[in-house]
Amino acid sequence: MTTPTRIGVIAVTAAGRRTAEQLRLAWPERVEAIQADSGAQALRDAFGRCDAVVAVMAAGAVVRVLAPLIAAGDKATDPAVLVIDETHRFVVPLLGGHAAGANRLAGEIAALTGAQPVLTTATDAAGLPGLDELGWLAHGDIAGLTRRMLDGEPVTLATDATWPLPSLGPAVTTVTAGAEEASTADVRPDLAISDRTDADATVVLRPPSLVAGMGASRGVPADEAETLLRDTLRDAGLAIESLAALATADVKADEPGLVELARRLGLPLVTHPADRLAGVTVPNPSEVVRQAVGTPSVAEAAAVLGTGRTSGTLLVPKRAAAMSTVAIARHAPRGRLAVVGLGPGSPQTLTPAARDELRRASVVVGLDQYVDQIRHLLRPGTRILSSGLGQEEERAHTAVARARDGHAVALIGSGDAGVYAMASPALEAADAGIDVVGVPGVTAALAAASVLGAPLGHDHCYLSLSDLHTPWPAIERRLRAVAEADLVLVVYNPRSAKRDWQLDRALELLAEHRPPHTPIGVVRNATRPDQQSWLTTLADADTSRVDMYCLVVVGSSTSRIVGGRMVTPRGYRWMP
Repeated sequence: MTTPTRIGVIAVTAAGRRTAEQLRLAWPERVEAIQADSGAQALRDAFGRCDAVVAVMAAGAVVRVLAPLIAAGDKATDPAVLVIDETHRFVVPLLGGHAAGANRLAGEIAALTGAQPVLTTATDAAGLPGLDELGWLAHGDIAGLTRRMLDGEPVTLATDATWPLPSLGPAVTTVTAGAEEASTADVRPDLAISDRTDADATVVLRPPSLVAGMGASRGVPADEAETLLRDTLRDAGLAIESLAALATADVKADEPGLVELARRLGLPLVTHPADRLAGVTVPNPSEVVRQAVGTPSVAEAAAVLGTGRTSGTLLVPKRAAAMSTVAIARHAPRGRLAVVGLGPGSPQTLTPAARDELRRASVVVGLDQYVDQIRHLLRPGTRILSSGLGQEEERAHTAVARARDGHAVALIGSGDAGVYAMASPALEAADAGIDVVGVPGVTAALAAASVLGAPLGHDHCYLSLSDLHTPWPAIERRLRAVAEADLVLVVYNPRSAKRDWQLDRALELLAEHRPPHTPIGVVRNATRPDQQSWLTTLADADTSRVDMYCLVVVGSSTSRIVGGRMVTPRGYRWMP
């Protein structure tokens, strides 16, 4: 889906102008307040030169002004058009919901202003991704196939490889190993994902699977290089829309003809050092090229190296024109693993980034009780792989394996997934062959601290009292170090039915270095409906009330209770 970068905001009242200024301050590089003699003229100006038009006006007025421009325009090039009311109750995409990014922008504006986004596109209402919002070119009967998907009719998918896409819905089933084979099969697929121009389906999606390696003499014309590239792709039956990048040698990074060609195609120009190119075995090495740039191959080797993330398979060996060469390689898709922190449990503490990743995934892996928390946020057809307590490593390995298969996977954990959670076992198992995205979450420590007051206002540390993964002697050494360093201590896994003495021992060690009145805060089920909290001291602590749903915060020697809240002063004193 497109993300608008040039946003024109039109406002005709004082309240509307305040909204426009709010958007401009939030996104100064993206937002421009459009000035004109009238609101109607401002709308027309913005429609002609912006990626998105945001009108703080009545929807009917906007429709009347823009209707002639829309009728004469083209869905593929029209900007996104949205309206928002002056009191920020609703933000409504009117035009370009998917293709122009209006729905995405509505979500951004809603997060900024508190407005409710009103999405009327059918796929959003059904929780399905639009075929035209996957970020790839789609051609064919998109509207017809989308309607069938929305109606739950069976849809057959043929694909050359597994791509990390969100779930397309339970009605979509893969019927062949590849779109190329499907084009000659008896049954024409409904949907194909292929870089082949002969792929035949109701709708064909063009994945970013190809890289063109380009060699060039100094001063090569962009027109020559473009003609060579287009002819080569056409003759090989490959779609130019599936090009992910142009690649060449470092010494050609500033070659004007190649830079211009990349600009025309809207592609990155990726460069590689000569020694890396020289390490690639190619069918057509050249001693002349070696003497000129330090590698026997530029076009073929650069195509294989691609963007530097994976090595590709050379599909089209080097072809040459007067001043340029080109070769084409296909690169296998990389799976995607998002390690997502869900926060401490309240829906209000689940971040927008976490929500986005859950809807971005086709596979979700997690502890069964955590899956239950977010099941309603998943797209229809998302595959759920859940398991119980004690199977953390199995879940981590399962998530990595599904990502290696090419899927978009979300591995979920409570709090922040990197704090006593799933990120570390998953990343121990993950290699460089998959893309990994970390999505931070509100940790239990931060949630509990916000309930207690400001106990983490100065230096502090986290420590788990569970000896299932760490021997108790090591935990005790760390406790002594924390006590001697006078750090605020946040205690995870403080006490369970089988581990009922460790917290008492920890408090004994801390008491050797801290006064009896040192405050202790305990929070149970932070941010959840049954949240509880209480304050006590080292001298009066009753650990029998503590269980595994609790987080215990032990103050330093400077921590104190102020107004019924636990505070650790930092001592802000500005020195001259």
